Amino acid sequence: MTQLAAARSGVITPEMKTVAEKERVDEQWLREQIAAGRIVIPANRNHRGLSPCGIGEGLTVKVNANIGTSSDHAVLSEELDKLKVSVEAGADAVMDLSTGGDINRTRLEVVKASPIPVGTVPVYQAVVETTEEKGGLIHLTADKIFEVIERQAQDGVDFITVHCGLTRAALEMLRKEGRTTDIVSRGGAFLTTWMLHHDRENPLYEHYDRLLEIAARYDLTLSLGDGLRPGCIADATDRAQIHELMTLGHLTQIAWEKDVQVMIEGPGHVPLDQIETNIILQKQLCHHAPFYVLGPLVTDIAPGYDHVACAIGGALAAWAGADFLCYVTPAEHLCLPSVEDVREGVVVTRIAAHAADIARGNRHAIERDHQMAVARKNLDWERQMELAIDPKKARKYRDEHPPGEDDVCTMCGKYCAIKQVREYFKS
Repeated sequence: MTQLAAARSGVITPEMKTVAEKERVDEQWLREQIAAGRIVIPANRNHRGLSPCGIGEGLTVKVNANIGTSSDHAVLSEELDKLKVSVEAGADAVMDLSTGGDINRTRLEVVKASPIPVGTVPVYQAVVETTEEKGGLIHLTADKIFEVIERQAQDGVDFITVHCGLTRAALEMLRKEGRTTDIVSRGGAFLTTWMLHHDRENPLYEHYDRLLEIAARYDLTLSLGDGLRPGCIADATDRAQIHELMTLGHLTQIAWEKDVQVMIEGPGHVPLDQIETNIILQKQLCHHAPFYVLGPLVTDIAPGYDHVACAIGGALAAWAGADFLCYVTPAEHLCLPSVEDVREGVVVTRIAAHAADIARGNRHAIERDHQMAVARKNLDWERQMELAIDPKKARKYRDEHPPGEDDVCTMCGKYCAIKQVREYFKS
């Protein structure tokens, strides 16, 4: 029985109990939201040692970290280090996007070591193996795609990105309208190449029922991917993107009929003034299924600082109703991220998520900030470190720049505003 099926039957699962406790929400309310499709708990029954999290309306905004090998660099130990630092930095989920080295072993080790939900994009491995075995992705078959999906589900993957809404009709709309960057989704590009070469429909769309059978068997949450997400500001919110989103809304209802949990993936690169519109469209067209956004990045000219552009867009998107933020690292658009890049990406995206939680009225997020304000007023440096979103970095700055007096910092020293005013107000 999937989490969705259990919720619809009135059953509160152990996973629901754990999430309710973490979020400090009522168990029955949580069950009702899951039954309505507004919250998902990605929890493959084969993922041992998982501490589940809930994603969706009424819960705290969640953060995902992408890790994984590439064809140019495949070192398993590095990816496990990236997983470890992601968890330590507070990521709620991680995706293994490996395309190089021993992909099966990498995934197995990541799932085994991960206490948080693990996601993948199965078409990556299907294309890599097909290319190695037959010389090119045009030899990819539907059977190969679904064989890889089932293999990954058996290994305990909790959610998968599947670009089911990338149809021939959507591609024709894209061709007629034109774009600056065309298609930037790797999975979307793989499927588009195959579809155009064979003049056939997307197998993930054509055989969607087969996908749902596998997902229901393992309680594999589907993250319906945006293969036509905009890859630059100029392409945001065009007809192709919205056409795919409308298709995903239709596929969401079909998945729910089979008791399969669903999230929807979103853009991409979006200017600030279009972000709220994108969230409203997704929630309306996809029946309030949880929304998982990559950023969105609010400018195209920040290589080396794209994690900042991502956090700006992510904060606004989450305030408007997005539920799950996929991080971007400083290495985005430039190279495979290092362990330190991963840590920084998680922290910056968590700041965006927390800022949105405050704006959304989450009382626990608001209380944490209030406690920090009190600690600052009291010049309680140890408490400030405890409350900091990145205690390690905060403590590093303080230790490397010791003040002349223990209760102040080197910015103001003996002229500390808080210290001076506190003496007058006797507080």
